Amino acid sequence: MINQRLASAQNLIRQNPPLIWYTKSYDQLSIESIAEAIFNYGTWQEFLQLKEILGLQNLAQIFAKLDNMPRNNLLSIYRNYFRHYFHHYA
Repeated sequence: MINQRLASAQNLIRQNPPLIWYTKSYDQLSIESIAEAIFNYGTWQEFLQLKEILGLQNLAQIFAKLDNMPRNNLLSIYRNYFRHYFHHYA
């Protein structure tokens, strides 16, 4: 992941600390944990900001990686929604 994109995504979380309430070490967050938090708890506007930062294809790849993990923290309602969203648009 390009460092500038990762830093922008980390800043997005820094501006919305309730999305990842369990840490204040925003500079150490992976792009997957940021995306997962926004998929589960973010607003539509935050999702669009993340999509603008990463690009639709990169975000779809991150979602597919999270979705295919044997254990993940994606809530089933949002998992279903974003499966359809990325299937249609990506």
